[in-house]
Amino acid sequence: MRMDTALRRRHLRVAAACGMFVAAMVGMAYAAVPLYSWFCRTTGFAGTPLVVKAAPQQVLERRITVRFDANITGGLPWRFTPEQNSISVRLGEVATVLFTATNEAARNTAGQASYNVSPSTVGQYFSKINCFCFTEQRLKPGERREMPVVFFVDPALAKDGDEEDLDTITLSYTMYPVRGPTAAVADGAARP
Repeated sequence: MRMDTALRRRHLRVAAACGMFVAAMVGMAYAAVPLYSWFCRTTGFAGTPLVVKAAPQQVLERRITVRFDANITGGLPWRFTPEQNSISVRLGEVATVLFTATNEAARNTAGQASYNVSPSTVGQYFSKINCFCFTEQRLKPGERREMPVVFFVDPALAKDGDEEDLDTITLSYTMYPVRGPTAAVADGAARP
């Protein structure tokens, strides 16, 4: 009988350890996305531009062409475009560009953008001061909105020997639908 009690305790400990392991793995799965996002924003990993509060003190003569790309995933009835396809900026120079979103549906819709930079090795040098990304945008039927992006390419790029031949960076945004209750609208009046 003593053997059965010891064996039962051992099985319970193994079962508890397995249960804690499964709970920890589920918790890590939920935490993985925000932790990865934080890591990318902090380090510029995977072409994620850094978000900063102030412009650099130095502007260099070296110029980089920054191209702009705008995409929409399925289910979002918007037109989403950059107001210009590219600009030439000096390293350290603060630039502002506008993206335009237009709701082409006969109802209120919402979208949210994510972004990346290519080549992915320059994410650590591409810094945004202001951006509409990760902010929910709600548009009424036919509404058009201009959304600014304020950025600079860090002068530290000039010291990176691996990037000395770099002359073009692409900033790409993808707009995703935000699911939630939306009111159908016709003739400018919301329906119950």
